[in-house]
Amino acid sequence: MKFFAYGHPNITGVHKNTFEFTKDADIRKEADCIIGVNSDYDIEEVKKFISDKKKIKVRIRLGEIADEVSCMVNPKFCDEREMVFRLGEFDSSRTLGIRCDKAAKHLNRELIEKLKKGEKAEVLIN
Repeated sequence: MKFFAYGHPNITGVHKNTFEFTKDADIRKEADCIIGVNSDYDIEEVKKFISDKKKIKVRIRLGEIADEVSCMVNPKFCDEREMVFRLGEFDSSRTLGIRCDKAAKHLNRELIEKLKKGEKAEVLIN
């Protein structure tokens, strides 16, 4: 499954427990877990894709720079606007990934710097 998300000048990528993609176009600096805005994922496509999965890998790529996160699937995920990935096991409807091996602060810093410039990221989930 693939979707796209865009960077934003207020992306900091420093949250210690989560990272998130949102469909919102604008964020404040306090939203330190958000690493992509204007995300174009289709909730029905995501739900169908994860329906038979227990584990997934999320690959975030901007050109030659990429990072990958492994996690367990939260089958309760059903949010149309936000997609959250967590180190812990909190399983809200906004949470797609639990028990992730990385949070925002662990992601490749070159990737975060490019996102701060508003660049378009490809997000692959498999």
